[in-house]
Amino acid sequence: MGTDQNRNPRAEQTVCPYCGVGCTIQYAGNGKATGTAGPVNTKGEICPKGGAAFDVVEHEDRLTEPLVRENGRFVTALWETALSRVTDQLGEIIDQHGPDAVEFFASSNCTNEENYVFQKIARMLGTNNVDNCARLCHSSTVAAMSERLGAGAMTNTLDDLAETDCLLVTGANPAEQHPVIFRSYFLPAIRNGATLIHIDPRETDTTEAADIHLDVRPGYDIQLLNSMAKVVLDEGLVDESFVEERTTGYADLTAHLDDVDVGSGADVAGVDPETVREAARAYAEADSAAIVTGMGMSQHTCGTDNVHALLNLALLTGNVGRPGTGVNPLRGQNNVQGAGDVGALPSVLPGYEPVTDADARQRLADEWGVEPPSEPGLTETTATHQFGDSVKAAVVFGENPAVTEPNASSVRAGFDDLDFCVVIDLFETATVDHADVVLPGSSWAEKAGTVTNTDRRVMRMRPNADLPGNARRDLDILTGLGQRLVGQSDAFDYDGPEAVFEELTRVNPLYAGMSYDGIGDSYQRWPFPADADSGTDVLHTETFASGQQTAPLRPVSPTPPADAVSGEQLVLTTGRALQHFNSGALTRRSETLMRMRGEDVLEIHPDDAAARGIEDGDTVIVENDRGSVTVSAAVTAAIRPGVVFCTFHYLDPLANALTGDALDPVAEIPEYKHSAVQVQKSSASTDDN
Repeated sequence: MGTDQNRNPRAEQTVCPYCGVGCTIQYAGNGKATGTAGPVNTKGEICPKGGAAFDVVEHEDRLTEPLVRENGRFVTALWETALSRVTDQLGEIIDQHGPDAVEFFASSNCTNEENYVFQKIARMLGTNNVDNCARLCHSSTVAAMSERLGAGAMTNTLDDLAETDCLLVTGANPAEQHPVIFRSYFLPAIRNGATLIHIDPRETDTTEAADIHLDVRPGYDIQLLNSMAKVVLDEGLVDESFVEERTTGYADLTAHLDDVDVGSGADVAGVDPETVREAARAYAEADSAAIVTGMGMSQHTCGTDNVHALLNLALLTGNVGRPGTGVNPLRGQNNVQGAGDVGALPSVLPGYEPVTDADARQRLADEWGVEPPSEPGLTETTATHQFGDSVKAAVVFGENPAVTEPNASSVRAGFDDLDFCVVIDLFETATVDHADVVLPGSSWAEKAGTVTNTDRRVMRMRPNADLPGNARRDLDILTGLGQRLVGQSDAFDYDGPEAVFEELTRVNPLYAGMSYDGIGDSYQRWPFPADADSGTDVLHTETFASGQQTAPLRPVSPTPPADAVSGEQLVLTTGRALQHFNSGALTRRSETLMRMRGEDVLEIHPDDAAARGIEDGDTVIVENDRGSVTVSAAVTAAIRPGVVFCTFHYLDPLANALTGDALDPVAEIPEYKHSAVQVQKSSASTDDN
């Protein structure tokens, strides 16, 4: 373990490395991080993960030297040796198979500047094969909202949501997953009289604060949302002036909903029809009503259509373009919003301009000296299916796809089929096990730059510690790789992250008016045009971000989940816990967080447990054709019958060994929220009894 003396910790205002809330933290002087008053956590409030954020910075497992694989084993290497291996191997693959033979995994946990440089490397090499883990959490949300409204981010701000009259929270558990947002913004609204409607198959800490709970069957949200829309129509709750002035397609939607029966729709969704009517009235009759959505809505093969159905509700009731309204996806990682903003996606350039847009490509060509390719690249989910075939190499920056991708056993086998894989990371993760070269990078506490939080605030990060051993800052690693791989050293010759950000503002219209000085210790919010004095808080006020005055209403038909349930199978749905984060590679190295939640459990309803002879605490086997995991059972009525739940934070049990690789046809997001599994008591538990 490192010490204060050899790492020179210091207290500098920065941003928490975990979820997308964007809490301001700094080193506390006792081996811990502490919250400090910032733009979002205005009273310095933080969650347990924020308090434990410094635990991994000086962890004894930190990578401090480059590693290269020799005769199947890793050996330490000089930086020059490791970088030359990367340059030579990738260069050879590109020469033989073309640049599209390489997939670039960007990092939602790294800065805007780093992700911008990363996607620039890919595109200057001649491929749009760059993606980030937004693909796995909210790509369907972005797809639907971008198509209909012109922007895929939160329509509103946390501040104005604190003044709403109704919160419709669907597929999210902000009390645990975004606790500072819940306690500092949502609870004040609720205490001030706002109605909280919670749509989720589980009863959670969020449900405890709810007035209405709809425990929907996973995969049947469209039936529920169409039924709510039908109630809005039947009971005269449509905002007719808004629909007339700001929407198109009303006749088509009403004709489609004519065939919807609220009772039968509720029955298919597994909820009480009177509760559906109550929820629809509460949402539609409120002066201002905001939708807050999460991965329970997006992580389905029909995830994009789920969000289209949500958008219909918002547009029918005029709950767009005003404070306290809108559709507001809560982002899961501290810079998943920013990674998309700066172009770490295969189909769009910085600022979400399509790669097919010749003017947008020319803007980058004027800056870079090289025009990006015009054909969209591979998403990371599709690319993993092509490992060893058309995709020969992977560059993985600060992510752990061997754990986070669905059907993990198949993905791991795919990594082994690659000709070459380089990983930039802090620890020897499960993905590192498949790498040929590993480059030791920098933690949140050792870097400067910016990140963009869940309500579009761009904030600055500042170093709180020095690098361990021979590790390097991520930005230095990436610019060095860019100089070597692309061969145009001036294109990656930056005098620090501020110079990268200045270039970003020249090519990304959403950030055009921003600057480090303007951000200071506070924030700037996009869209921030070059000629503006400030950014825009509430989107779509007079016109939509698409540039149009109207947005289309869209009929949405249900589609069944890809993983059909048969016989005695149950539906596995996965999610987060308060104490851990993503693949757990960081949080499971925190003694503090592991004391709070050291192992995973499988939540199972008492009826399902009794039918299988399972008692609370028993060891159970959860399996399907894709894999098998062993885990302790937590028998609880907080989950609906027919459904079981566990997190994806643990390497054992590895929940994603069970999830399927069927994808939403539009966003190519996996169906993490609906996997058919068998659950049985293990012989170990039987022997113990």
